[in-house]
Amino acid sequence: MSKGKTKKKEKKRVISEKVCRRVRRSDGLRMKFMSEYTFRNFYEVIESRYPKRNMYRVFRSEENLTFSSFAHEVRAVGTYLVKMGFQKGDRIAIMAESCPNWMVAYVAMTAVSLVAVPILPDFSLREAETIIKHSGAKGIFINQKQYTKLKSILDESGTEIFRMEDLFHIPRNIVIESEKFFPSTPGLGMTNTKIEQVLLDERRPTESDLASIIYTSGTTGSSKGVMLSHFNILRCADLNTDVYVKIRAGAKALSILPMSHVYEFTIGQVLTLLQGVEITFLGKPPAVSILLPALAEVRPHIMLTVPLLIEKVYKAAVVPAIEGNEKIKRMLHYPLIGSFVYRVIGRKIESTFGHRLKFFGIGGAPLDSEVEYFLYRARFPYAIGYGLTETSPLIAGCGPKKSMHKPSFVGKIVADDTVRLDNINSEGVGEILVKGPNVMSGYYMRDDLNAEVFTPDGFFRTGDLGYLDKKGRLAIKGRVKTMILGPAGENIYPEPIESLINSQEYVEESLVVPSDGGLLALIKIDIELMSKKLRIDIDDAKKEAEKYVKELRKTVNEQLSSYSRLNETKLQNEPFERTPTQKIKRFLYPKKKKDEKKE
Repeated sequence: MSKGKTKKKEKKRVISEKVCRRVRRSDGLRMKFMSEYTFRNFYEVIESRYPKRNMYRVFRSEENLTFSSFAHEVRAVGTYLVKMGFQKGDRIAIMAESCPNWMVAYVAMTAVSLVAVPILPDFSLREAETIIKHSGAKGIFINQKQYTKLKSILDESGTEIFRMEDLFHIPRNIVIESEKFFPSTPGLGMTNTKIEQVLLDERRPTESDLASIIYTSGTTGSSKGVMLSHFNILRCADLNTDVYVKIRAGAKALSILPMSHVYEFTIGQVLTLLQGVEITFLGKPPAVSILLPALAEVRPHIMLTVPLLIEKVYKAAVVPAIEGNEKIKRMLHYPLIGSFVYRVIGRKIESTFGHRLKFFGIGGAPLDSEVEYFLYRARFPYAIGYGLTETSPLIAGCGPKKSMHKPSFVGKIVADDTVRLDNINSEGVGEILVKGPNVMSGYYMRDDLNAEVFTPDGFFRTGDLGYLDKKGRLAIKGRVKTMILGPAGENIYPEPIESLINSQEYVEESLVVPSDGGLLALIKIDIELMSKKLRIDIDDAKKEAEKYVKELRKTVNEQLSSYSRLNETKLQNEPFERTPTQKIKRFLYPKKKKDEKKE
């Protein structure tokens, strides 16, 4: 080459949506944003399309990451892990709050055929220890907060430690004297590793390879390791990219849920990143003091949450606006005027979210029917989804357009899935069974459970009760295990009764359980609200709450069928214990037995 000539830069190939849609697969599936369902392809695709765009930010922090920088760090960390000697199929845990490095760690592992074991940050020491041992995790990506919790077991286990804050590997021969020294303990910077493409290519995963073992902590109390492949997760994300809402590259999302939960991971992260969305993390727990300023500054187009958040907004902002104004209450009785009033209130709530909200996803637990009715009438851009960790997670859903919604229904079944109902009763309600590319291969090392949850023809038993209307929309009626058998063999679903109780003034939440041959409702009252409205002190409000709960039994029973009426109501003083998706842990509140021995 002559001195006067410079080597022309090789133009990087863009894996466009057009290229992906041209892919022809032997299984007949049509692709959208990916050309292969592996996490290697995932980072290659997003890097090729949106290299200079911001991918991640942390609220009020200098920390941000472009798509190109993300892919570089993934390659560097992946190279480091392979050179450390981790073999294909080895498990590495992740236990930290959501942050950009969480995703770097996950994709780096899975892109070199390792298996990620996400652990929810709210899990206890005992739960985390059980998961690490059961999964056989050889390493863990962990931040200081979680290290403080797990130090005692990590010191003894010999597990390789990778510091989440800066992606440093702390070798075993370096002793961490105290958890307070964890952030300053010297180590090896994984992102500074020289990328060795040959090593990465040798460890390229296949679609059927295991990507994650996700341990659930459900309402039944038993934690199980759900095995999800690259194909399970990425097909679910890719299939639904443009079904419910179309998002342009550069749109903003605010992430407030743990990435270790598959609902946030698949829908809130993978699906949105495939479309070039910029995601902002709070960097702190989503308390009102941090959430409101973040909403005002980020002004998200997309946000995912669990029902509890919007239910709190409804009770704090909507109920007082309606109940405290007799004129507004009368106006709501007229259809046209009522719709206008609801829309005005809805717009005020939208302003709290920054006026740009296009998709407000609600999932992880059932949405209160009264709250949904308001969102529907107010034309708030809410979307509802239904699914489980075992289904990666989406089985059915509907987008923010009013035409997609039918109150009390979660929406239509996703295109890939086949759903049928088993043991259908006289009301058309049966257990939801599902088969499709998003369904797990099984529970890790639990052949006994796998035999229970899969039918001979390959359908997965969700354990949920549902109803399908003539248009194929699915309504969730409750859990098989929570269904209560009435005195004459009637099927009683506690969830609708709880929804009715929760709609009463002063009620925060409730739980209906079988007790001594009847139904008992445990009711949590907002004592502060009662004190304020009745103009009495807190101690008097607590006494008043006891009386109020007793009176509620009569009020609620007047609106229930004879076989589903409450025998007893009790004041629940302490908040109910919840799963990470804010469902009440029902197994902690068992039915009482008549023959229970007195101590």
